[in-house]
Amino acid sequence: MLARVAESLFWMARYCERAEDLARLLNVNAHLMLDLPKGVAPGWRALIDISGADEMYCKKFTDYDEKSVVKFLIADPESFSSIVFSINSARENARTIRDVIPREAWEHINAFSMWVKEKAEKSLPRRQRFDFLNEVILRCQTLNGILAGSMNHDQGYLFFRLGRNLERADMTTRIIDVRSAGLGSASEHERYDHFDNLQWMSVLKSLTAYQMYRQSTNVSVRRAEVLKFLFLSEVFPRAVTHCLGDLEDGIQSLPRNAVALAALARARQLVKTDTTAMSQMDLHQFIDQVQIGLNGVCQALSDSYFWSGIAQRHGVLRSVA
Repeated sequence: MLARVAESLFWMARYCERAEDLARLLNVNAHLMLDLPKGVAPGWRALIDISGADEMYCKKFTDYDEKSVVKFLIADPESFSSIVFSINSARENARTIRDVIPREAWEHINAFSMWVKEKAEKSLPRRQRFDFLNEVILRCQTLNGILAGSMNHDQGYLFFRLGRNLERADMTTRIIDVRSAGLGSASEHERYDHFDNLQWMSVLKSLTAYQMYRQSTNVSVRRAEVLKFLFLSEVFPRAVTHCLGDLEDGIQSLPRNAVALAALARARQLVKTDTTAMSQMDLHQFIDQVQIGLNGVCQALSDSYFWSGIAQRHGVLRSVA
């Protein structure tokens, strides 16, 4: 497989997953703002922090109000974190490999991109936003289903899975890091505040994890159990351990995989750390290290298999196999 094709499939998956996660995050945050009293609600800045786009946001807006944040994260074509940018980027990656992916997948992502461009600006008000974001989630999941059901499960589909799992692990750690800021740990408070529990519930809902958490743990929403579930579950698709396990299964089937497997092993070993009794400062520092580890896996994949990494090192086109 050409390195260019592997890279396009990898990033198509990451951009599509990013759009889906962001759409869900926007909806959950809107509901959380209604559930929590003024002064306790986390506001909208947290979403900019999760996206990692604070520097770009500050160049365009002076306040972190709902209208500005929603416009930036949904409809800004220049924001690398916006839904419009992510879906268009997924479409551009798909366009370059139209001969590799099923025709139905190309037609879906192409129509999806045109629909997002048409509807994004019109869907910023609350009344239209909820339905728009739900449709984004549904169309992203539909693309995953089309590829799972009609594409050969060969190296091409493998790189799609690698991109999706890496993006999921990254987003899970980002959401935990930002949402947990300001919420106490078990060692800092003798009891959990009701409002803290609502915010931990929002963390789970942002990752479609609430129902599976309750099925797996049979306990109410508590900080320690939520952290354990989202970091260590081997069966929940957006838990960090599960994502890294899927990454390992995929990378093991690739040639020249020593560098990528070594980077992944470091990340997997780090994630095994017990987070349940960490202070918020320790948890933040721990997540920083996990994210550095995830970036290391992405860089190792790029250096070993992708056109951008190979070209930078050698200046020639190589194939994955």
